[in-house]
Amino acid sequence: MFEGHGIACERGERRIFSNLDFSLAPGQAVILRGPNGCGKTSLLRIAATLLPAVDGQMMWNGDDISEDIEEHRVRLHFVGHQDAVKGALTVRENVAIWPEVRGAATDRVDAALAAFGISHLAETPAQYLSAGQHRRTALARLVASPAALWLLDEPTVSLDADGTACLQRVIAEHRAARGMVMAATHIELGLDDAEVLQMTPR
Repeated sequence: MFEGHGIACERGERRIFSNLDFSLAPGQAVILRGPNGCGKTSLLRIAATLLPAVDGQMMWNGDDISEDIEEHRVRLHFVGHQDAVKGALTVRENVAIWPEVRGAATDRVDAALAAFGISHLAETPAQYLSAGQHRRTALARLVASPAALWLLDEPTVSLDADGTACLQRVIAEHRAARGMVMAATHIELGLDDAEVLQMTPR
């Protein structure tokens, strides 16, 4: 169980949100909704420990994640607006580096490429990819290196309909395996049963 209690966020001198609560159990999803500037990205970054909260607690199975931040980071993937795909590396290398950095096996790389329809691009340097292919490469890392918690910030950016369908299938499989998803998205991702966390600017 991943929970947030009374989370508050400030950027500069401005309070973005306060007293925000959320709860995610295995197999569940939470969709963040709200206008630009309401703090969706900030909440995802706080959940990933990339941005400190000014108040509140986040808990994993009842334990405060601040007691072992590195352990928390191992159990999550954060996919933000930037793809972090290196142009000098091939598609396969860009995907394989993710589990390598995390000290995991690389035996899921081929399955990850296939999941996003980019197997035929495996040996292509990323500098030659389209924006949509870049995004598929970044998202393939979710499959290549399993983690319990996925934090996704507008994950369908640059994806066409087929790429979005690939992501929907991957999310469904992740949840079926008791994985958790928190996503800021304006696109339907097959998450009709997800809890919606409506965020409003202060």
